[in-house]
Amino acid sequence: MFEWDDRPGTTRGGSDVATRPCLFCAIVAGESPGHLVLDEEHAVAFLDVRPLFLGHTLLVPRRHVRTLTGLPAADVPAFFGTARRLDAAVEQAMGSQGSLVMVNNVVSQSVPHLHLHVVPRTKGDGLRFWLGPRTRYGSPDEADATAARIAEAYRVHAATGPGAESPDVAP
Repeated sequence: MFEWDDRPGTTRGGSDVATRPCLFCAIVAGESPGHLVLDEEHAVAFLDVRPLFLGHTLLVPRRHVRTLTGLPAADVPAFFGTARRLDAAVEQAMGSQGSLVMVNNVVSQSVPHLHLHVVPRTKGDGLRFWLGPRTRYGSPDEADATAARIAEAYRVHAATGPGAESPDVAP
């Protein structure tokens, strides 16, 4: 099993990621063990080997895609439809009151293959999911300028096609 570093092009120990096989691709192909939860045409789900809580499940596309933006637009409905069903299944099977569903893109991504976490949650479970440090905009004008910059970037991406093929998609 490989332990991936956050930095592009390296694993812990400095080896080039390109020389290492993708752990999640190996699980998808049945070449590495995984506690499979589902195996569908477009995606595979398996238990996280270091779960936050029992039932913590990872959903990965069969196709090697590093980030959410690399997921082809045609694959988005099936992937997120499966994510919705998986979320409901994890909550029901684990008797949880809710869940945490998240995707890391590059930063804190332990394996460079898109994976969506479904973590069962119960009030008082002790998970301190901290999104911080929090900050404030210096002024309403700064917030408006930031919103406008993001809106413009969104328009550019929308005009070139949502989920346009990107370099992190393997053939």
